[in-house]
Amino acid sequence: MKTKILSLVALFLTTVAINAQIDRSTMPKPGPDPVVKLGKPIKFTLDNGLKVIMVENHKLPRVSANLTIDNKPYLEGEIAGVSGMMGSLLGRGTKSISKDEFNEKVDFYGANISFFSSGAFGSSLTKYFPEILGLMADGMQNPVFSQEEFDKEVQITLDGIKSNEKSVTAAARRVENVLTYGRNHPFGEFTSKESVEKITLQDVINNYNTYYKPNNAYLVIEGDIDPKATKTLVKDLFSGWEKGEIPAYEIPEAKNVETTEIDFINMDNAVQSEIAIINNVDLTLGDDDYYAALLANNILGGGGTARLFMNLREDKGYTYGSYSSLRQNRYAGTFRATASVRNMVTDSSVVELQKEINKMRYKKVSAEELENSKEEYIGGFVMDVQKPRTVANFALNIERYNLPEDFYENYIKNIKAVTLDDVQNAAIKYFTGNKARIVITGKGIDVLKNLEKTDYVIKYFDKEGNPTVKPPMTLPIPAGMTAETVVDKYIEAIGGKEKVEAIKTTMIVSNATIQGTPLVMTMKSSAPNKTLQEIAVMGNVMQKSVFNGETGYQSARGQKMDMPQAQIDEAKATLVPFSDMAYKKGTLDRIEPIDGVNYYVVKFNNTEVFYDMKTGLKAKEVKTAKTPDGKEVKVPTTFGNYKAVNGVLFPYSVGIKTGPMDLNFEVKEIKVNEGVTDADFE
Repeated sequence: MKTKILSLVALFLTTVAINAQIDRSTMPKPGPDPVVKLGKPIKFTLDNGLKVIMVENHKLPRVSANLTIDNKPYLEGEIAGVSGMMGSLLGRGTKSISKDEFNEKVDFYGANISFFSSGAFGSSLTKYFPEILGLMADGMQNPVFSQEEFDKEVQITLDGIKSNEKSVTAAARRVENVLTYGRNHPFGEFTSKESVEKITLQDVINNYNTYYKPNNAYLVIEGDIDPKATKTLVKDLFSGWEKGEIPAYEIPEAKNVETTEIDFINMDNAVQSEIAIINNVDLTLGDDDYYAALLANNILGGGGTARLFMNLREDKGYTYGSYSSLRQNRYAGTFRATASVRNMVTDSSVVELQKEINKMRYKKVSAEELENSKEEYIGGFVMDVQKPRTVANFALNIERYNLPEDFYENYIKNIKAVTLDDVQNAAIKYFTGNKARIVITGKGIDVLKNLEKTDYVIKYFDKEGNPTVKPPMTLPIPAGMTAETVVDKYIEAIGGKEKVEAIKTTMIVSNATIQGTPLVMTMKSSAPNKTLQEIAVMGNVMQKSVFNGETGYQSARGQKMDMPQAQIDEAKATLVPFSDMAYKKGTLDRIEPIDGVNYYVVKFNNTEVFYDMKTGLKAKEVKTAKTPDGKEVKVPTTFGNYKAVNGVLFPYSVGIKTGPMDLNFEVKEIKVNEGVTDADFE
């Protein structure tokens, strides 16, 4: 026991001594950059042109084979979707084995085989790999395209298109591609119901015979292999695959717009807006500024700590996430900055996205941002190179892009060499926010009014990318709804007909300020149409308007003027204490969304009245008046903060806008059926 205690004491003292030697106030110095040594792949080419890359790795008893047919993109035209359908039909039986037998064998070996229009993939345990590669080779070289399977695939494809008809995201991606690349570009065309219905079984067979060839293909095999035996296996299985001449095709150039514009796709069912700011770029893996471009994009929108995410999500709360991507491609690359946002902040999100893009162009990033981005890329790269499949993919890229053999061995060095100037220059070159398409897919009635306040020209497109016109900015009026039913709903919302009709007089006192000067407005009313309005400043009445049911006058600064006949007629038509009772004789003009809320709009003479569809409460009145020179002006009055008085709701916040002047009145006192006499209206 004593020995055990002494051992524990010794261990404790040793631990204290070690910790005492560590200065935790100073960040440890980073170690040297890791040296990346990629295994040398084994390469050979068959007589038919198939290039084979083998990467040996014995960590796990598994092997995978990945076939990539590296054809140049081509336009499928009126039968768009034929290549995808061909890829889906591969593997559904061969000339030597039925579809069911094929699938049963794959399942028996616990393996995986898949086919697609640009290649195939297979993986299994090492001991079963010869059989799996054999099945994969048979499926690729000896397919049976039956009418029965073709008809099934057509129906599956049509069902998929139908299920996406109302998908805002699917429509957004489709039109983004059409506008970015052009309808006559391979990347801009899409599979439609019309194109699928034009595809025949012979079209599928022709596509296979024309484009599924070995002379422009790569077969990458990685894992627990014996290179010599695997090479023999590949030769046995793939040497009989006949090469062919791939038709030449000239890909049209994808062009940017001359000036940034908004391209809007209206989707009435959209509950949020899909925003994508897109421009075409000429960037290919291995370009001189490739690494600087990677880092610039990563700082802007590469993840949860990037600028777009921190602005639109963390700071503004507009979205769950905002990101950017810089897609390198030998034929047509793109830069995209994206966000899915609430309808009411669509315009604000566009402003913030553009602000961050332009800030990358016109101001250098900080040294800390650049260093953090480099460390992130280097860390991810070091982790990835531990995976055999990554090494195989690197070997494939070196072949496809004609890169130097030491391209990936120098990856870390090239990342580390990027400077602040390099990042800014890459941003200027590739983030062309001044010549970009701002593609927005959303609910026009909710978002267009604010988008129209921006400086961008707005163009309109349908769900297939065809030019169209601006969508209607009103919602259909439900059957049976009239001005009378809207007002009845309002009366019910504020307390009910019985309580409202019991109110014969009201006195309302409200306060406001104008340029720091306090105002007091007193309003009195007596049914059916007697009114008084008085505005006092510092206890002195500055303006007064009175109507006794037959005649009236206005006074200001000591001068009194009788009401003109037109104003008398308007006052007689107005019912008080609740003017809404007269609005029943108006017309229900439209349903208008404002900031995400839908309003019934009732027109009565020269007044438009806005009632909240959900609550029934009145939110705004807009009167059209004429100035002395005959011009028409709109005078809006807003109502809010409803509170109950004698069981009836009254607005306690009233806003009046006259020209450049805003008056915001807060009600201080309301008296119902008291404090008002006929003498008030003399």
